[in-house]
Parts: sequence; structure tokens; C-alpha cells
Amino acid sequence: MIQIKRVYDAPAPQDGYRVLVDRLWPRGVKKEALKCDEWCKALAPSTRLRKDFHAELIDFAAFSQAYRAELETVKAQAQRLATLSRTQPVTLLYGSRDTQQNHAQVLADFLRALA
Repeated sequence: MIQIKRVYDAPAPQDGYRVLVDRLWPRGVKKEALKCDEWCKALAPSTRLRKDFHAELIDFAAFSQAYRAELETVKAQAQRLATLSRTQPVTLLYGSRDTQQNHAQVLADFLRALA
């Protein structure tokens, strides 16, 4: 099972293995305060893609397509999390305010397809 959650939401026992999937550390969160098992920067969107999306130079559809192409280049790391999700819950942690259109949604779909 793969689920997503904002880093600002309280951890829960059903979260299982918690992975921060942002390239930058989330604002206002102390490193020792965030309950996560791993910080996987490799699965985060590139800096350029992230900046283009946040500056609204591209829409979510274009962002998703470009991000999926980036994920193909790090498929081995993605496969590791997808495989882990077969035996325990994996929660992808992200810092974005937008809970509907963010990279964690795209990544979760990508990982579910690999599992």
C-alpha cells in the first residue's frame, strides 16, 4: 500500500515506512522532529521542473508528464519502494500546500504501477 501525507500532518502507526520525497527540507520542520525512515531526494522532481511548475510556466499535466520521464531515469530506486510497499505500508511525505496537484500524487501513481 502506498499513501501520501503532508510532512506537517501528525504521524500515525498505519503510516508504516515513511519517506520524505522532497528535494528541499520542508520549511519550519526540525530534522529531529520529523518522523521519517528515509529522505529520498532522488525521487523528487528536478529543481528546474519544480521551479517551472511553481512559477506556473507549465500546468500540472505537463509537469506530470515531465516528472514521469524523470522517474524513468531512477526506476531502480522507485522499484525498491514499490517492492517494499508489497509487504508494508509506505507513506510518501511532501511539503506542498496543494494536496490535489503535487509531485507526491504523481510519484505514488508511478510506484503503484511498479508494485
